[in-house]
Amino acid sequence: MCNLCNKSVLKVIRWDTKDNFVFCALQSEIGATFVKNLGIDLLKMDSIILYESPKNFACKSTAVLKIMNSFGGWWHLTQICWLVPPFLRNRIYDFIAKKRYQWFGQSDRCMQPNPALKKRFLSSAIPSDLGL
Repeated sequence: MCNLCNKSVLKVIRWDTKDNFVFCALQSEIGATFVKNLGIDLLKMDSIILYESPKNFACKSTAVLKIMNSFGGWWHLTQICWLVPPFLRNRIYDFIAKKRYQWFGQSDRCMQPNPALKKRFLSSAIPSDLGL
């Protein structure tokens, strides 16, 4: 329901030319299954989660940087952000997250993907090849 989140997902889809990333809302049934299986407490952390394997996932600024770095091209300039310690990057991330509704607004529901984008969203069950 966050406009910043919706726009970010659309940008990732646009720049992810190899279709490496699929999406689900943390509030969805499948999202809840993911966070439960990963042992993440959403009361302590409501953020982006980049799932790579059952024992390898990233959250907050680390997830954002890994995603941006995967796009190639001028996006590799974001690698300089790795020099900033995670605690500082995450404070900046948390500040933006706290202000996101004020700065970007919100809608009454999450974006509904059109048929062409539907394959990029997990909707009913976690695929068995994800190891969860």
